[in-house]
Amino acid sequence: MELNLISIFLIAVALAMDAFSVSITKGFTQKDLTKKEILWYGLFFGGFQFMMPIVGYLCGSTISKIVSAVAGWIGFILLLIIGLNMIRESLTSDDEEITDKFSFKEVTVLAIATSIDAFAVGLTFAILNNSLWLPCTIIGIVAFIFTLIGILIGKKLGNIFGDKFQIVGGVILIIIGLKILLGV
Repeated sequence: MELNLISIFLIAVALAMDAFSVSITKGFTQKDLTKKEILWYGLFFGGFQFMMPIVGYLCGSTISKIVSAVAGWIGFILLLIIGLNMIRESLTSDDEEITDKFSFKEVTVLAIATSIDAFAVGLTFAILNNSLWLPCTIIGIVAFIFTLIGILIGKKLGNIFGDKFQIVGGVILIIIGLKILLGV
């Protein structure tokens, strides 16, 4: 069964929402992000959203039960650790300027955590014998765009609410992790 473009776009938007939420968080916790670093976020988030359905498709239904059983836990644990770390950093020092620095390691972990659902979509594409390249390209582009928009919105919010908003960012990441875990 081949999905139509509207269905593919709706799937892409749904998959991009986690990346969008995390991007807002990174925007208000990393106020000094350069245009290059913002582009890296977009490329990583969009790239992983593009690649994960391909990986899921290639894995097919053989391991779908194993992966689907632990995927929620993986996403939850990764986002919980990052969220708790953000909260801890925000509370450790009142006198110092709290600045979350850009890190390729963290970008990679966040990109993986927010693209686990895309892996499951790839499994679905395999089961439905759906084409792969156009949907994955659309998914990646939508995630890229949503990531850039999220960071820009987050930077505006961070400028309004200040450094303690990092606590809110950590809580948001934990909530997204719980959402992934509970499949909501």
